[in-house]
Amino acid sequence: MATKFVLLRRLSRFAKPSLTHRSRSVLLEPLRPIGFSENKSSSRSLITTSRNFCSGPLSPSDDSQVPAAIDYHSLLQEDEFHRLANSTIHDLQEKLEEYGDIVQIDGFDVDYGNEVLTLKLGALGTYVLNKQTPNRQIWLSSPVSGPSRFDWDQSAQAWVYRRTRANLLKMLESELEQLCGEPINLSSNS
Repeated sequence: MATKFVLLRRLSRFAKPSLTHRSRSVLLEPLRPIGFSENKSSSRSLITTSRNFCSGPLSPSDDSQVPAAIDYHSLLQEDEFHRLANSTIHDLQEKLEEYGDIVQIDGFDVDYGNEVLTLKLGALGTYVLNKQTPNRQIWLSSPVSGPSRFDWDQSAQAWVYRRTRANLLKMLESELEQLCGEPINLSSNS
């Protein structure tokens, strides 16, 4: 039995997360007996201990890779979420249809149905944008940046991806210009 614990101790040294690892994973080592104690009834009881290993940011002030905390007190009411999300999606639909008249891309198509906005760019890929009401988020699937979940930021008055702090409209402008070669302005009301 003792050799099993020695082996587990040796293995745990190799399983420790590195200092550069930024996830919040926790590795628990099995309980190890460290001795016996005598209680008042003079029976012997086994004392056990465990060790926890947790890696975190290199410094507490390094927030560059850490998602912003969700302020649940400021979570949008459902009707306000629908108003903001519908407005954003419908504005995007109009501007993307106008953009389709400017760019010459085979397979360019904008479709809105079942509260899902789909932008097909032929061989360049497909964007899918939809509402996620329970989370009060807009989800985006992008051929450039992959999946993202955007929350409404009251102070910025914009949909923002908490992990990177990217603005939905700015990100789409940048990616579409990169893919299609023509600038597009999705942020203004003009």
